[in-house]
Amino acid sequence: MDITGTDTGDSPAPGPQTSSGALLGATLEDVQTAVAVVDDDGLIVSANGAAQSVLGRSFEELVGQDFHDLLHRDSYGHATPRMRCQLRNALLAGRTEHGDAEWFARGDGTLVRLSWLVAPCSSGSGEAGALVLLYGPNRGVSNEGSNEVPAPLTELDRLALLAETTTQLTSTLDVEEAMRRLAALTVPRLADWAVIDLLTERDEVRRALVTEHKDGILVEREDLQGPMPPVPEESPMPLSRALRGAASSLAGPATYQGPPDSGIAVEQNRLFTETGMHSAVIAPIRGLRDVLGALTLGRSKCPGAFTAADLPLLEDITRRAGLALDNARLYQRQRKVAETMQRHLLPHLPAVPGVDMTARYVPAPHASSVGGDWYDAFALTDDSHALAIGDVVGHDLDAAAGMAQVRNMLRAFAWSQPHATPSAVVTQLDDAVKHIAEVPMATMILATLALGDDELWQLRWTNAGHPPPLLVSHDGRARYLTDAHGILLGTGTIRPRPDVFTALPPRTTVLLYTDGLVESPHHSIDHGLERLRRHAASLAHRPLDSFCDLLLERVRPDDNDDDVAMLALRTPTRA
Repeated sequence: MDITGTDTGDSPAPGPQTSSGALLGATLEDVQTAVAVVDDDGLIVSANGAAQSVLGRSFEELVGQDFHDLLHRDSYGHATPRMRCQLRNALLAGRTEHGDAEWFARGDGTLVRLSWLVAPCSSGSGEAGALVLLYGPNRGVSNEGSNEVPAPLTELDRLALLAETTTQLTSTLDVEEAMRRLAALTVPRLADWAVIDLLTERDEVRRALVTEHKDGILVEREDLQGPMPPVPEESPMPLSRALRGAASSLAGPATYQGPPDSGIAVEQNRLFTETGMHSAVIAPIRGLRDVLGALTLGRSKCPGAFTAADLPLLEDITRRAGLALDNARLYQRQRKVAETMQRHLLPHLPAVPGVDMTARYVPAPHASSVGGDWYDAFALTDDSHALAIGDVVGHDLDAAAGMAQVRNMLRAFAWSQPHATPSAVVTQLDDAVKHIAEVPMATMILATLALGDDELWQLRWTNAGHPPPLLVSHDGRARYLTDAHGILLGTGTIRPRPDVFTALPPRTTVLLYTDGLVESPHHSIDHGLERLRRHAASLAHRPLDSFCDLLLERVRPDDNDDDVAMLALRTPTRA
């Protein structure tokens, strides 16, 4: 698609022949659908009158703003995480994609639910960007206090809702996110309230989510959430039966107004009183083997009561929710095991007299879970210590296990040859990796630290395909140690590995790190390295723990789904 020309609407046009102007279409105002033009950085270049109207924002309030940060929201009115935003990723990747019934922030703070379509475009001069079409109908938003009974869903509507449920719930492996999506799918489309009760692995009940539709958005009621009494074995009450796996049923305030037969009945009576629900449906959420919980949908503002005809749809929804929650729980259980294993494999740092030393390990934030990133530090002799950092290819339990193999072999080789050069130890390790370890490839740095005769600490190192160490002086000068760079482990190629020696002045910081700290899908590695260098220089005066924490906070890319390991040391002030 090629967009050229000038704006024909009443909105002010951008400056002449800028990249923004080059992307602005001549017939944008002729389009009846809301349309925004966005450049390749995700910034709004222009928006037609329809877009200004549906978003409740003027041309000036839109142009120059980041489309995602300004407009895109989840059902709670929060900005959607950048890495998880399909719309933002489509804009930056320059690909055509669409999404159904998502939330966008209007200028007055309310939310509007719209579907969207991203279509890449370019100007005649080659400037890249995209058109974002926002369209309705906005079936998901009802007016506060409306007394209209929701129109029955057609068979097509039911199928669309079930398809959307499957897509939304199976595309996340986070239990909390899956619950929020389940609530957003059903409220306000089917009800004013959504309540999710979950059974823990110890058969305890937790009211995990209570949310209502209020002022056009979903509001979480934390005061109604929390631990619940145990499930009674013989109670005929709807929630108790659902948590035991019985079929779905209808409920209302009268259901729980009699003498309570259990603690859960007391809590249910409180729920109906606090929410004002006059009608509810309750269905079990079943996994492959066990009952995981129950979903309650309730109506308070809408006078229409649920009927038995609503139960099959609710059961179809909870069946899909059960599979999604089962998968998410299994994933989180496996991730916790992997993270625990990896953390236990990482060592305690030795005490080096006069030298401050600290380390950090941060697991990957999303789907890739744990990986093969590791660090190590241990004594070779009374006067020297070994420092290492590395990254085994992969992001799974195999990578974590491979990391343990490599680290343990390195320790054995280095400790058995305390006076060998780092390059000799790494060469021996490389040969072992090819014949013993189940590791495809790995990068690493091995260094030795010792106090020289001139009372300066001496660093000697070799680099096997790893990002270079960063040297930061106390006065804020920072440079990379780019010497001693050799090939990574596991290639099968035999080449000499160099060693480099450098003296460390007093109060010098040495930082070893893995690529998760500097790599981003949308920027070059050089960009990440320069960013790290500048921030490290600005933090040179900070205590070492603060230095590392702030680097992680400021430098680690938001869009990098990788784990990070860091090992830092600081030499003392000369006596």
